[in-house]
Amino acid sequence: MDQQQLLEQFGPRESMEYDVVIVGGGPAGLATAIRLKQLAQEKGKDVSVCVLEKGSEPGAHILSGAVMDPRAIDELLPNWKQDGAPLNQPVTGDDVLFLSETGVKRTPDWLVPRNFHNHGCYVISLSNVVKWMATQAEGLGVEIFPGFAAAEVLYDDKGAVRGVATGNMGVGKDGEPTDNFQLGMELLGKYTIFAEGARGHLGRQLLEKYKLTAGKDPQTFAIGVKELWEIDPAKAKPGLVVHTAGWPMEDDTFGGGFLYHLEDNKVTLGFVIGLDYKNPWLSPFEEMQRWKTHPAIRAHIEGGKRIGYGARAINNGTPQALPKTVFPGGALVGCDAGYLNAARIKGSHAAIKSGMMCGEAVFDAVTSGRSADELSAYPAAFEQSWLKEELDQTRNFKLWFKKSPTLGKIMTGIEQWLLPKIGVASPPWTLHGTKSDNQSLMPAAECAKIAYPKPDGKLTFDRLSSVFISNTNHEENQPAHLTLKDASVPVKVNWTKYAGPESRYCPAGVYEFVQDDAGKERLQINAQNCVHCKTCDIKDPTQNIVWVTPEGGGGPNYVGM
Repeated sequence: MDQQQLLEQFGPRESMEYDVVIVGGGPAGLATAIRLKQLAQEKGKDVSVCVLEKGSEPGAHILSGAVMDPRAIDELLPNWKQDGAPLNQPVTGDDVLFLSETGVKRTPDWLVPRNFHNHGCYVISLSNVVKWMATQAEGLGVEIFPGFAAAEVLYDDKGAVRGVATGNMGVGKDGEPTDNFQLGMELLGKYTIFAEGARGHLGRQLLEKYKLTAGKDPQTFAIGVKELWEIDPAKAKPGLVVHTAGWPMEDDTFGGGFLYHLEDNKVTLGFVIGLDYKNPWLSPFEEMQRWKTHPAIRAHIEGGKRIGYGARAINNGTPQALPKTVFPGGALVGCDAGYLNAARIKGSHAAIKSGMMCGEAVFDAVTSGRSADELSAYPAAFEQSWLKEELDQTRNFKLWFKKSPTLGKIMTGIEQWLLPKIGVASPPWTLHGTKSDNQSLMPAAECAKIAYPKPDGKLTFDRLSSVFISNTNHEENQPAHLTLKDASVPVKVNWTKYAGPESRYCPAGVYEFVQDDAGKERLQINAQNCVHCKTCDIKDPTQNIVWVTPEGGGGPNYVGM
């Protein structure tokens, strides 16, 4: 049955009304909610706010490096330290390394570009910070609904957003309602704020419907593959931040590693690869495993135990690609819009700041009786903010690397080291991108195959054992949330021309080419493995794969990530 048939048989849906509905319980969504409630308390107003979170609990789907710049949380929750925010480990040192296959060169401290300066920042688990932010929001009266996925945008008769509907529960793989069927619920608001993270499912629809990207550069992304390790206390260096460039990436591919020492003998590490890579034989997961074997990385974790795994698409964060963030009845915040500083490898402070600015604009609109008007005060505030200034300073970072790694290194040195030394805050030139990431793959026949070593089960691992420790789970009897516009395309185009790249770019083993009874290739989708990284939705060369929301509560359940 399609949605309309389900509504005809089981409807109408129940509904709940709020002043503001927020989709996504990450740092941006929670910052929006917290700022709204703070202002309501300060001004003596009653503003009802709810947050929908598709994860089983706040933080369950949150994955980030992460080194956190506290500038935004200082503004939002200035007493965060006394109130127990889990920002426990200050950065104590920065290592910027250039790797060859076996060698390493450390950048002298005096030559480190400003984008890699982390003095005053904290090594954190963003998942834990988000859990703490959720308690702060609830303490202010925000209603948080974990385990509920917003599956549909609702519009009024004038075309303005009026809320969202949660996904139906209890629909079988065949699309028919089971004995456990439960119709989704409508959450209606004067304003609906979308904070779904990079490549948000509903945010993507809104970008198209309201033509929010008109006149902008195409948004581009990277994939980050991350692990959490518990290491030998003798090797622990709490607060050390390590970034690497070079091996194992070829010169035509943007990528680099990160390794951060947390408190309690924990190390978080991972590898980031731009999704504009050209060689369809490349596997981001395997590159991350290979990177760990380098002596400079192995030295930190060898003899330790891997205790967490995850992956997530990341915005590249250029202001040239930032869409219009407001539309009738709502707004985009955080990575749903593209607020991320790729050069600093930081997005949590940008997410919180964008949520604060949006919350202030929404509060003024709601309490002055406006409804569905565009929140023009939000983008106006961004234009005057430190976040805009910061993003402008790094606006060319990824685009230089797209031209070539060598040029990227040279121009990063000029823009992020030399210009600040002579008092020039922001580069006097601006680069522009022209292609989306799905347009970059070359035919497999024109590219060199990559032979990846087998995992040893101690330092390097396979995908399925990795997914297992991400605590990923989906209700098995539900329609696959990884959908195909045309079921023939994976074999006719992706397999034939690109050797089935989805079997390699997915970090969770979701896509697998197998032979049918006639000996012909077919694509098998193991949707239960999905860690919700959104890479397939971005990188699929024909944009034939469309990620839709599974039942609420499904997906990874990250702990300490």
